[in-house]
Order: sequence, then structure tokens, then C-alpha cells
Amino acid sequence: MLKGLLTELKNISQRVTIEYPKAQHFIALARLNKPIGIYLLLWPTLWGLWFAAEGFPGWHLFLVFTLGTILMRSAGCVINDIADRDFDLKVKRTANRPLVLKLVSVNEAIIFLVVLILLAILLVLTTNLLTILLAITAAAVAAVYPLMKRYTYLPQVVLGVAFSFSIPMAFAATTGEIPKLAWLLATANIVWTVAYDTAYAMVDRDDDLILGLKSTAILFADMDKLMIGILQLMFIGFMTMAIRLTELGWPYLLGLVVASALLVYQQYLLKDRIREKCFEAFLNNHWVGLSIFIGVTAHYALL
Repeated sequence: MLKGLLTELKNISQRVTIEYPKAQHFIALARLNKPIGIYLLLWPTLWGLWFAAEGFPGWHLFLVFTLGTILMRSAGCVINDIADRDFDLKVKRTANRPLVLKLVSVNEAIIFLVVLILLAILLVLTTNLLTILLAITAAAVAAVYPLMKRYTYLPQVVLGVAFSFSIPMAFAATTGEIPKLAWLLATANIVWTVAYDTAYAMVDRDDDLILGLKSTAILFADMDKLMIGILQLMFIGFMTMAIRLTELGWPYLLGLVVASALLVYQQYLLKDRIREKCFEAFLNNHWVGLSIFIGVTAHYALL
């Protein structure tokens, strides 16, 4: 179901690229050709929906939150690239982005951003007032995130907060309230986000030091792997605590076991701090989120 939707969106983007060559630059600007960010935002969102509905939440909310995730993640990438275009030119990983290469103008990027946000607004307006208010707050946090690396060593925490608002939003849209379970899952997701985004920041650490930018990878310094490990343990601990609030069964536990094994594998990838391996460890978190989602859905489907 979800895989089919993402495949169809990919096929649409390919057709658009063929008919409108410049479209490929907007696709790259929104990172639709690199969906890892969408996955990392989508899986926790779907955890929230399934927990809140105690199973499939219905097509309306499923499509609203799935499409909303894609739109807002894309908008976040556009905001980030507009704010960081001068820095991106000097960083190996980002030097070929559309705004840096002037394949898309700043004005075009702003128009594109407005369109993405308007579409997301239309989606959230089909829910309720509490969800709308949470969405406004989430958008504000996401908007200031690109500036955080200039002023604080904790931009990953701000990103974690932005990435976790979808969980209380899912409960608000489904049940009209935000229970303790929603805040527990959101806290777990913040911790997990800081862990994997620190691994991501390790890829750019040398460039960031030269440019005077800040991150948790720089803050943790030689303790980076240890701190990521502690955060990963905290994440699994919080997700295990959810069992007490929902009486989850063996499918969910199995999902957590698989996720834990993947986190151990990430520590192996990070051991020598090799740039490519750090990036591989970051990408591996897609499977962590998916493993937990499968565990949640299997619990409500089988038990």
C-alpha cells in the first residue's frame, strides 16, 4: 500500500522530468530523488497514527499524513537550501545542490516553497482545530531549524522536535486529544533523531568546523560514538516503555529487537568515523523506523 504510493509518486516525477526538463531541478531541491528524509519523518508519523487508531486509521487520515509528510519534508529542504546556499557551496556533500549551481533561482525556490506549504495547509484543514494548531507550531519550528547551526551546537535537537510534532498531531487528528503515549513516542523520536542526525553531521564535521557552523557532532567531539550509543539505548528504552501503556504483544517486541540489532550495526559502521560509513549509518535508520512500524501494524493485525 505505502510502497505502491511512493512508487507511483516516483513514476510521476520521472514523467514530469521528461516533459519538463527543469522539473528535475525542483525535484532535487525538494529531495524527492533522495527520499530518506521523507522515510525518517514518515515512519514515526505512521507509528502515531496506528497507535492512536489501534490499527489502520482510515484512508482519509492515512493520505493526509502521508502526503503532508512528503510536502512538509520537501518544504523543509527548500527552506534549508535557501538559508544555506552560501554555505552549501563550500561543503563537499552539498556543493551540487540546485540553488548553489543556480539551476533554480532564489525567487523560483520561494514560489515553489509557497506552493508546497499551501498544499500542506489544504490537507491539514481537513482535520480538526487541535491538529491545525499543532501543525502551525511544527511549521514554525521547522522554519527556524536552518538557522540553529549558526547559533547553537544543538540544531539536531531542534530538528528532532520538528520531526516529532507529527506524532501528537496524529493522535489529535484521530482521537481529538494528546495522551501520555503520544508524548512518550514523541520524546523517543526526538532522542532517535538526535542520534541519527549526529551521525549525519559527522559526515560534514570537517567542513562545518572550517565554516564556523555548529552541530552535536562537533559538540560531542571524541565522545560522538558513545553519545550516539547512549541516545540509541534511550530510544529503545522509551519505545519499550510504550508496552506498559498499550499492552503491546510479541510482534511489536520483535520489531524492537530488529531495530536494536540495526542500531548495533550502525555502531559498527561508525567505529572508524569514515565519512561514507557515517552516511551509511544515517541511511540505515530508514530500516529502524520501518521495523518498528511493521511491529506496530502486525500487533494490531494479529492480536
